[in-house]
Amino acid sequence: MNSEEKRAYLLLKSVIFHYHGLDEDEQKILDQTAEELDAFDELKWANDFISEDYFTAFERAHEFLNNIIGNMEKDQRLYYLDLVWKANNKKGYITEMEATAMLKLAKDWHIENELIALVRT
Repeated sequence: MNSEEKRAYLLLKSVIFHYHGLDEDEQKILDQTAEELDAFDELKWANDFISEDYFTAFERAHEFLNNIIGNMEKDQRLYYLDLVWKANNKKGYITEMEATAMLKLAKDWHIENELIALVRT
């Protein structure tokens, strides 16, 4: 995963976690991801991106992610959303707002049916 992909992945994960307000468990998951990917600079970038304007963060991230992840091969787009879905499950729950946000991205990336099939298994 190159730096741009790390940035996009961490922004995706972070903006979904921030959707309802980042909690301690979610921060731990983000920190663990940054450690696993050696991506602390990319996580800082994602956090700065979100804190620039919290109220428009999802829309701005959506646009940014459409330009990066939205242009990837279908299996890669699904891979990243699936990773975020699993990260949400790792904390023990997925809020309706988080699920809706991920489904909105999946729809834009033309992988909505595939994501739904994955999460049902």
